[in-house]
Amino acid sequence: MSQSKLKQVFSYQSWVHAVSGSAGSVIAMSAFYPLDTVRSRLQLEEPDRRKALSTWRILMHLIEEEGFATLYRGLVPVLQSLCISNFVYFYTFHSVKALRAASVAGGPGAGQSALGDLLLGSLAGVVNVLTTTPFWVVNTRLKMKGLDQQHRLLGGGSSSSSSVRNGGHSSNSIGSNTIKYDGLLDGLQYIARTEGVRGLWAGAVPSLLLVINPAIQFMVYEALKRKLTEGRPSSSSPSAITFFSIGAIAKMIATVLTYPLQLVQTKLRHGNADKSLNLPADIDTVQLLLIILKRQGVAGLYRGLEAKLLQTVLTAALMFMAYEKIARFVTSLLISPKSVKGLN
Repeated sequence: MSQSKLKQVFSYQSWVHAVSGSAGSVIAMSAFYPLDTVRSRLQLEEPDRRKALSTWRILMHLIEEEGFATLYRGLVPVLQSLCISNFVYFYTFHSVKALRAASVAGGPGAGQSALGDLLLGSLAGVVNVLTTTPFWVVNTRLKMKGLDQQHRLLGGGSSSSSSVRNGGHSSNSIGSNTIKYDGLLDGLQYIARTEGVRGLWAGAVPSLLLVINPAIQFMVYEALKRKLTEGRPSSSSPSAITFFSIGAIAKMIATVLTYPLQLVQTKLRHGNADKSLNLPADIDTVQLLLIILKRQGVAGLYRGLEAKLLQTVLTAALMFMAYEKIARFVTSLLISPKSVKGLN
């Protein structure tokens, strides 16, 4: 790789995007984390447990049954993982984007297209999945400690006879045993020791398929952003509410198109707490999709979509708004004014 291309990969611009994306995601997730807790419960609990309840009512039920703290269970490791994950994703996306722009005549904005952004987003997603999946496996299980407690109280913890395999590796009925760790590093060590290295990448296959989710999100976001900033001077920036709105639109489209895979990803990571499915060992992504479709219908594939949309759209919208503002602020501190245009 030539020295000029290395400069594009290890540039201040890529670093600014990565730091801003990480900071924006942490701010957004902190604000809307209880909604993510609801989404996880709806995806993993038995379908009849909270049937026909609104997101607000589920929040109230969780507080009544397990206490207010359960809404924020696992927040710290989630924020740690999210920070790492978004740093990797934003850095990869904008580094490869800069490399592509450097190889095309006409300046930084030349050669940009929706299809190009989709491909770049997919590549960044693959890198992200391969490097950060273990963190999300631990997070999913930490977040569901309250569900494990409910199973024991209801007698489900001792009656489960099926040993579900997580991502092709035995999880020893995770949904019915006490999780023996409280933090991210402890969880990584425990899973590696008890389930092997493969256990850390449980759900990696649907995660790789799901790289299309942030890829679609970034494709729509970048296309709308280009349209809105077209003809504007580099010193002029759309308002915060504009970034919030286009971030929300982009995430809504991506979530609706890929939600069934997100549902399967969550179940495989956790080891399937939904005992109504009675899954066989070594189940794969396609088999799980077909089983849910057969036993619960199309509605089963979209269980928890309302909570997911509410959480993910608001989180993504706030994240993009914070990201754009932080990026512009950090840029003004670290990069000369002539380089600001390269961030758009």
